[in-house]
Amino acid sequence: MKPSEVTSSLQVLAQIRKPAFLWGSPGVGKSQIVAQVAASLGVRLIDIRAVLLDPVDLRGLPTVEHGKAAWAIPAFLPEDGAGILFLDELNAAPPLVQAACYQLVLDRALGEYRLPDGWSVFAAGNREGDRAVTARMSSALANRFVHLSFDTDLDDWSRWAMGPGDLRPEVVAFLRWRPELLHRFEPAEKAFPSPRAWASVSHILAAAPPAEIEFALYEGTVGRGAAIEFTGFLRVFRSLPSLDGILLNPGTALVPDEPSALCAVATGLARRATDQNFAAVIQYADRLAREYGTLLVKSATARLPGLAHHPAFTRWAVANGAALA
Repeated sequence: MKPSEVTSSLQVLAQIRKPAFLWGSPGVGKSQIVAQVAASLGVRLIDIRAVLLDPVDLRGLPTVEHGKAAWAIPAFLPEDGAGILFLDELNAAPPLVQAACYQLVLDRALGEYRLPDGWSVFAAGNREGDRAVTARMSSALANRFVHLSFDTDLDDWSRWAMGPGDLRPEVVAFLRWRPELLHRFEPAEKAFPSPRAWASVSHILAAAPPAEIEFALYEGTVGRGAAIEFTGFLRVFRSLPSLDGILLNPGTALVPDEPSALCAVATGLARRATDQNFAAVIQYADRLAREYGTLLVKSATARLPGLAHHPAFTRWAVANGAALA
């Protein structure tokens, strides 16, 4: 399932309090998706790293009350309200910790503790084939979840990157040009391309590192091969015509020839598009090859959906209806 489908599925399951397990390779954004679902529903999120727990951490510590044994409820378990209790890296936890989750997942209880009615239980973990740290989940625990398999999707990621993610346009443009590098899991490598790694690259770019260490930082984040390609793309991106100049003179501004440069200009303008300058954006989009003009307009309207009501968009859509299908 692509991220938008996982998000919709989790929203449905949260409403009926059905536990779900999200499977995906390292770095694809499983925990971010759960956080976005909690935010979209307006509820609390309690993120528990199951791999760091001991069985007693869930059950609580025994105490004596009125001459009888009782259990002190862990402070991280909710006592009221509504939210999502997220057991991250659950299948990497030791078997005894997984066993302690049986009752919490199925019966929404741990001994005397009861999970409030407004709370849902979600979990996530890496797949065994990803060569990440995992412990085989028992069939008894696995059967208690709805299992969702998470796969990356460039369009979904781009909408997030240009919206809530607020990533640098250089990164988005590069991955539009080289989509296969959004996620290329390399179990034998310490650094490899992934959505999480590219977000880190964006943060590094924003910090404006000195030129002599820039490549080393990218290599240490996404691996050598992806870093070489990205660094080469940056040279193209940094030599592009001024986006301000394009917006001031959309009818005469230079149109690049190289596909990588066209991706960069389209993505950069989409990031700069507003209701005030959208007519100029559309005018420049009309001068691009249809593939890149469509990328520009779709990216801009995905970032700011209100632009779809702009008169310039209406004119463009009438002339390019097939491209929107």
